[in-house]
Amino acid sequence: MPQTSSWIVRRLKHLDGILLTLVLLLLGISLAVVASASGQSPARISGHLVNMGLALGLMIVMANVPPHLLSKVGPPLYAAGLVLLVGVALFGEVRNGSRRWMNLGILAFQPSELLKLALPLMLAWYFQRNEGVLRARHFMVGGALLLVPFLLILRQPDLGTALMIGASGFYLLFFAGLPWKVMLGGAVLGTASLPIVWGLMHDYQQRRVLTLLDPTSDPLGDGYHIIQSTIAIGSGGLFGKGWMQGTQNQLDFIPERTTDFIYAVFGEEFGYLGVMILVGLYLAIVARGLVIAGRAPTLFGRLIAASLSLILFTYVFVNMGMVSGILPVVGVPLPLMSYGGTALITLLLGVGILMSVASHRQLNKT
Repeated sequence: MPQTSSWIVRRLKHLDGILLTLVLLLLGISLAVVASASGQSPARISGHLVNMGLALGLMIVMANVPPHLLSKVGPPLYAAGLVLLVGVALFGEVRNGSRRWMNLGILAFQPSELLKLALPLMLAWYFQRNEGVLRARHFMVGGALLLVPFLLILRQPDLGTALMIGASGFYLLFFAGLPWKVMLGGAVLGTASLPIVWGLMHDYQQRRVLTLLDPTSDPLGDGYHIIQSTIAIGSGGLFGKGWMQGTQNQLDFIPERTTDFIYAVFGEEFGYLGVMILVGLYLAIVARGLVIAGRAPTLFGRLIAASLSLILFTYVFVNMGMVSGILPVVGVPLPLMSYGGTALITLLLGVGILMSVASHRQLNKT
C-alpha cells in the first residue's frame, strides 16, 4: 500500500497546479450549466461526469509522458489520422448529410478529432528535427502537412473542424518562424480567392453566412439559432436570471443548449458578470500555456505548448462569436463547457501535453 501511494504521488507531481485548478473550475461550472440546460436529466448529468472522469484520467496519463516521447508519437499518429480520414471518405457513416463518423460496431468516433492533436505534434516534431537548418522548403513541407488533413476534413464536409485544424497548423508555422512576407502574401491571396471559395461552398454553408448578415430573413429556419441565442444572452443583463431560472433555456427556445449553444444558457443565467469571469478563466489558461511555452527548453516544447494554448483561445472565440451572432454557425463546441466526450477528451489531452512540457522542463535540460 505505501508503494502504491508513493507511485500515485509521483504521477500527480507532474500536474501543473495552476492549470489543474483552472480546468477543475471550468468543469465545475460546466456541470452546473449542463444540469440546468438538460432540465436536470440524470442521463445527461451522469454521462457528463463519466466523460469528465475519463478525460481527467487521460490528462494525468499524458502529463506523465515526457515531451521527447510525445515528439516521437507525432508522425505515426499523424499517419494513422490520415488513414482514418481516407477510411471515413470511403466507408464512413453519413449523419445529417455529412460523412464524418467511423463506425467500428462497438463505438463510433470522428477521426478528425485525432488530427487536432496529431497535426501539431507532427509539425512540432518536424520543425525540431530541422531546427538548425530551417529554410523556405521546410515551411512548404509544413504547409503541405497541414493542407492534406484540412482538405480531407473540408470534404466531409466539416467546415468548423477544418478551420480549427487549419488554425492549429498556422499557429505552429507562425511560432516556427514563418516569414511575415509569406503570411501577408497568403492573406492577400486568400482575400482574392473569396469569390471562388464562395462558389465551392455547400448551399447550407452559404445560407449560414447570409443568415449571419440578416438572421431575421429566416427567423424560423436558419436564423432561429442566432436569434434565440442572442435573446438569451441579452436578457441575462448584468447579473443574470439565476441558475436554472433562464426562461429561454427552461422553455426550450435555445437549440442544442447542452452542446454548441451552452454559452447562451450560461449568459442568460449568469449575466455579463458571469461571462467576464468565464472569459477570465479561459484567458488565464491561455496565459499559463504561453508561460509554459516560453520556459520550455526545446523547440518542440515551445511550439506544441504555444500552439495548443492559442487553439484553445480560437475555440472559445469562435464559439462565443457564433452564439453571439458575430460569426457564422460552424458547430464548434465551447471548450471544457459543452457536453460531449470526444471533444472534452481531446482538449484535456492537450492540457496534459502542456503539463508534460511544464513538469519535465528540468529533465529536458539535462
